[in-house]
Amino acid sequence: MPAGRVSLARGVVVRRLLAVDGQGTLTALHVRIAAELAGVSERTVWRWLADGRRGFVEARPRQDGFSLSDALWETLAQVGGNVAELRRRMIQAQEEGTLEGWGAQCVPSLPTLHRVIKRDLRAGRVLEVARPAGARAGLEPSRYDRALADLGLMDGQGGPLIVDGPPADGPVPEGGAPDAGARGGGVRLYVPGARLVSTRQVAAVVEAVGHTVAARGMCCVYGDTGLGKTVAVEQALRLLPGRVPVWRMVAGVAPGLPQLRASLCEAFGMQSGALAHRAGSASQALVRALAEPGVLFVDDAQRLTPPLLDYLRQLWDAPGCAAALVLCGAGSERALARASALRSRVLTWHQVGRLEASQVPQTLTLFHPVWAQADPDDLARVDEQMARGNLRTWAKITSHLYAALERDPARRVDRELIEQACARLGPYP
Repeated sequence: MPAGRVSLARGVVVRRLLAVDGQGTLTALHVRIAAELAGVSERTVWRWLADGRRGFVEARPRQDGFSLSDALWETLAQVGGNVAELRRRMIQAQEEGTLEGWGAQCVPSLPTLHRVIKRDLRAGRVLEVARPAGARAGLEPSRYDRALADLGLMDGQGGPLIVDGPPADGPVPEGGAPDAGARGGGVRLYVPGARLVSTRQVAAVVEAVGHTVAARGMCCVYGDTGLGKTVAVEQALRLLPGRVPVWRMVAGVAPGLPQLRASLCEAFGMQSGALAHRAGSASQALVRALAEPGVLFVDDAQRLTPPLLDYLRQLWDAPGCAAALVLCGAGSERALARASALRSRVLTWHQVGRLEASQVPQTLTLFHPVWAQADPDDLARVDEQMARGNLRTWAKITSHLYAALERDPARRVDRELIEQACARLGPYP
């Protein structure tokens, strides 16, 4: 008999049994007939009757051993629904001797808290989250919301902005050869004095990543090689509130599951050597790490096979996960397409496009001072014939142009010099 019918029969049967019992004529036959009607054992009916005599005619709710008081429920809302943070505050209150004031006698385990909260939510209890998860870092809700909503980097007229590096009129470092180690935001810039520039493409990535982080979702940033995907994601992560943690991982070439676990452990600052080959311990440690609100950024995600992507999905699906996941790489969308379980969970798909021809002159001028006197027509021709809106190709051309000017500072940036720089790129720019 279905559970719903048994529950209904219990109330009806117990009331009839109590009525007969009140007349003093109740027998075991009455109980046997009631058990047959309810589809349960006679022993169960005797237990129902005993409960009915104590005033519990209907089924009593299952006791979980712990329930959230209104004070604890309000605290859960204040921490943005972060169950781990609620438990930490309960432990602190217990140490301070104020836990009973919250309507609790002890601090349950984290799984018990998750189970009780899910039970209350299914029962219709409303959790009015007072602020996003990042507010746990002490930020005012309005300030946090503005930080995520105002992540656009445009200057109001659609032009690019310098977001890193020395001022445009600053001196170029001396030296005859390009500084191969010059980097910005973890990205090689190929030439001294180069600066990261936010284009419309970068601003679009910043907006997509900001929304995904606010929603604690997944994001896939993809596009052709050399278009500045990693630069854009790094810029988006730098613009997040300062105390929102960011964990960065670069996928290795053809990694196995132990290598992926090791890379993830290193990203979270764990001792990867001790955990990488202990699947259970490593996974548990990673699940605990992802319970903290933050962002896991996986670059070159196209190198991950479907089983490895599914492992990421399992970590992200673990109860209590409060982190956002940003996957980036040329071809990452195709890799995710082969992992259907993870693909279906991606909140935001964002394709990074090429630099438009109209953006090239201003972007290059801000990228490096060597382009300040270049003819826009020459730049348009090179972009059409060779660079084709690829930022990495333009960075290489800038490097060779800078080296040529260092060898002969008296020369001016004309078509001939630009063509010499382009010739250094070979047949595969």
